[in-house]
Amino acid sequence: MVDEVLAKSFLDAGEDYERYRPGFPEAAAEAIIPVPVRAALDLGAGPGKFTERLIGRASRVIAVEPSRPMLDVLRAKLPSVEALIGTAEEVPVEDASVDVVTVAQAFHWFDRERACAQIRRVLVPGGVLGLLWNRFDPACAWDRACQRILHPALGDRPGATTASATEELPGFVLEARREIARRERITRTGYLRRWQTVSSFLVADDRERRRMTAAIEAVLDADPHTAGREEFDLSGITEVFVYRSAKGRDGTGSAQRAEPAGSGPAEASAS
Repeated sequence: MVDEVLAKSFLDAGEDYERYRPGFPEAAAEAIIPVPVRAALDLGAGPGKFTERLIGRASRVIAVEPSRPMLDVLRAKLPSVEALIGTAEEVPVEDASVDVVTVAQAFHWFDRERACAQIRRVLVPGGVLGLLWNRFDPACAWDRACQRILHPALGDRPGATTASATEELPGFVLEARREIARRERITRTGYLRRWQTVSSFLVADDRERRRMTAAIEAVLDADPHTAGREEFDLSGITEVFVYRSAKGRDGTGSAQRAEPAGSGPAEASAS
């Protein structure tokens, strides 16, 4: 069941979320949209961390997000995107109007049944749903230790944050799952500020926030890969799940490719 307090903790975190959260690799977008499509919708788009990867992959890009501060950041960064206030449970987009729906780092906050019904409604028959999460690299011991501080219930389970996506979704069939390795150079301050944008930190009181921050700093001071350093390399994994809407599985419909200028109608699968 979705924790509404945690889910709403991001509503005012637009600029910090954009600045400190990691982006998504181009290969993640390629896994979901290997050929250009006419329309793609990024649902729960936040400040556009993944929306920007849809530019050039769809003739029409739509972003739907419930937080106005998040959407303000997205609009300033991606002026060509149609940015709409809305939720996954009530998507403000017309029926059968998009070829692909993507959800990056947000699906676990949705009401699954209602969101899947809405996603199927806005997708063309046989359309694609792509779910993505950035998670820690099990080989990175210090990042894993910090994960336990902010998310003790998850322990060391690498896929714990994405477990909900591995199950069959109502009205969808899982077609592909991919893990993409990523690496970034991050400052100690940036790493601390990143953890300060997660839901468990945002809803904590000042005392608990100080405890969490001190515990993360203790990990960084103790690990040989981070001790005494102002910058360090952080490895991670982007996990991608690609689903196909059950509608059109008999060949009656498929996602549409973008049409080159002067060409006639053409339809093809987006995956």
